[in-house]
Amino acid sequence: MGRAARRQLTSGLRLGRAVRRRLTGGGADRGANPVELAVVMPAILVLLFASIQVAAWFVARATALNAAQSAVNAQRLYEAPAGAGEARAVDFLTAAGDWLVGWDQPGPACVTDVAEVTCTVSGDSLSVIPGVSFPVRQTAHGTIERWTTG
Repeated sequence: MGRAARRQLTSGLRLGRAVRRRLTGGGADRGANPVELAVVMPAILVLLFASIQVAAWFVARATALNAAQSAVNAQRLYEAPAGAGEARAVDFLTAAGDWLVGWDQPGPACVTDVAEVTCTVSGDSLSVIPGVSFPVRQTAHGTIERWTTG
């Protein structure tokens, strides 16, 4: 074996040893990843559940607002019977699913005066955290349709 071949072989062996040492040596950081993950994972889970809860609260809020708007649209019609708005809101909330919990106690409420109708829907958001409730209350306003001259 010539001198050049021997030099190539030894440099290849040195490179192999250096790579092996780098991959298996580890030193003081050896086993740190599981510990870091154990420290960070609870924070990640809290953020995950918090984001799901915020999304559920926004969906419940949108559901309550749409039910209130639907009630106002039913109650503001010309010569609408009393209770038409509440009935429409109940129909909407029954079909909407369980995003808004407890909406039926005391139920949607509509107040009508001479020119305006105001409907309010309230309840609690669907909760990811047991025993914790997130209240939702939405109100919609509208003018009552009527005949006018001129």
